[in-house]
Amino acid sequence: MLPLIVEEIRVEVMEEALQDVSAWRKKMIHYIKEENPEINAAIIDAAGRAELDPKALALGAYLSYRMLERAAKEESGVMESILE
Repeated sequence: MLPLIVEEIRVEVMEEALQDVSAWRKKMIHYIKEENPEINAAIIDAAGRAELDPKALALGAYLSYRMLERAAKEESGVMESILE
């Protein structure tokens, strides 16, 4: 099951990304390439094949990845404190 993305995470990630969309997207390309190369390859492939703006498509994918990543870390932190 995917982690729950709460409003706070959504707002934080959006603010982080929208400060400088181009730079943030480039940073995420390199980050995800190291963290999860198969997801990065799928994003790049979809951006190249879709009849949509590839930068916009990639931005949406990277935003989703970042929000899910943050939510998973938050949930695991909650689980750790429950287990202690």
